[in-house]
Amino acid sequence: MATKGILMAWISKSESVQTESPDLRPGGKGLRPGALGMVASVILATASAAPAYSLAATIAFVVAFVGVQAPVVVALAFVPILFVALGYSALNRRDPDCGTIFTWGSKILGPRIGFMAGWAIIASFVLVMGSLAQVAGQYGFLLFGADRIGNDPSNPWVLLVGLSWIALMSWVCYRGIEVAAAVQRVLLFLEFGMLVIFSVVALVRVYAGNAGTGALQPHISWLNPFAISSPSAFVSGIVLMLFIYWGWETSLTVSEETADRKRTPGRAATISTFLLLALYLIATVATIAVAGIGTTGNGLGNPDNSGNVFAALGDAVFGTSPIGSFCAHLMVLMVLSSAAASTETTILTLGRTMLAMGSYGALPRVFAKVHPKYASPKVGTIVTGVAGALFYIVMNFLSDGHVIGDAVAACGLMIAFYYGLTGLTAAWQYRQTPRPERGHPWLRAVFPALGGLMLFTAGIWSLINDWNPASSYTSWTLPFAPHWHIGGVFIIGAGAFAVGIVAMVVLSRRQPEFFRGKLAQTASLDSLDTAE
Repeated sequence: MATKGILMAWISKSESVQTESPDLRPGGKGLRPGALGMVASVILATASAAPAYSLAATIAFVVAFVGVQAPVVVALAFVPILFVALGYSALNRRDPDCGTIFTWGSKILGPRIGFMAGWAIIASFVLVMGSLAQVAGQYGFLLFGADRIGNDPSNPWVLLVGLSWIALMSWVCYRGIEVAAAVQRVLLFLEFGMLVIFSVVALVRVYAGNAGTGALQPHISWLNPFAISSPSAFVSGIVLMLFIYWGWETSLTVSEETADRKRTPGRAATISTFLLLALYLIATVATIAVAGIGTTGNGLGNPDNSGNVFAALGDAVFGTSPIGSFCAHLMVLMVLSSAAASTETTILTLGRTMLAMGSYGALPRVFAKVHPKYASPKVGTIVTGVAGALFYIVMNFLSDGHVIGDAVAACGLMIAFYYGLTGLTAAWQYRQTPRPERGHPWLRAVFPALGGLMLFTAGIWSLINDWNPASSYTSWTLPFAPHWHIGGVFIIGAGAFAVGIVAMVVLSRRQPEFFRGKLAQTASLDSLDTAE
């Protein structure tokens, strides 16, 4: 009870929010300080991970690598995530900035490292937006019974609806942080509620013995990591799990718009990671239990279910009665709302990352523009929406849309890089700092360093494995000697980093001040305007 009282007091302390005018002080970016409290920050951080979408898109592939040991992979993947979250929190207390690791890395480790961290954020968010839009489009049709269209991810109608979702979520983010946060409350409530209901009903059916063929009763052996077939399978499962945790740092991205911005964002990020751990554990156990890992029927090994797990299990869990059919449709709506929510927070986060990069001079100064009325990144938000839409259109017509799956897998490389870099940046910053009045060097340096090293190791291991075409949906053979046959995930991941290096070289010549270490932040170009 005492712990609960402390936690509630901690949350309520930061929840007294009074919206202020945009920050027009020297060095301010024009965002609206004090617009979010603790609860809103936790909602944004949790919704950014898109729990329902992430599980629907990932759990079958994790099971393909590690089988029924998926729950222990969920738990072990949480360890480096928690350690890095501590690093985020420590760096945010020192320097709250919407650029997060771009800003911190540029100031602490150097502008080129910071730029590549910012580029990794840009690349990963643009790469995932096509998948989010595609899922939102598919599940929109599945919700209304148009299964023929909904089960065809490259259908032109799915493409059109997916693009409409990107446009809608871009407009929501353009209207300001308050509107975006209000939309997230509704979407997250549906998502969390239905995942919990699904998990409870599924487990009740399993233990009652009426879950159908292939169902498995949960067993303690599912938590034994040594039962995983190989180190390669274990690391592959861990990297995939990084994707389902990815996104909680949104609360740090909006730190400049948060009340008590030095403490609330970091606490919100940490709370959200624990919420995600609890939800993922129960949902993973319940899904494996009710579906099993077989290759037929509802089994998670059935390739027909791999990208559509919850839609496939709706009737099996809730039955075909009117109430059961209603709940099954809510499961489809849950994944749809999850993809929509994550699309919104993707645009929200990336717009602010570009705002910071433009404000410091790492990108053209036009990206520093903020809407004078809505206090949102004007150019960054629009460019994010347009870039995501264009990427989705191109990827939709390559290899029947299978490139989108490889693009999502390639996100794991970028996530491992900039999450790992954040942990190492925190460790470097606090390596010789004496124990402060609040906070412990283990929380500010040692644990973040361990988390960073774990993520870098997982990323490098994954990159090596991704060279193998068998690890991807698509592949490419060099048209000249030595005619290597390379996996699509490796090409997209390594290619994204290569494009970032080229962009850095070009920008370092066009606007060299930032790359010479001159990070003098300018006020937003539009924040000083009086009308628009």
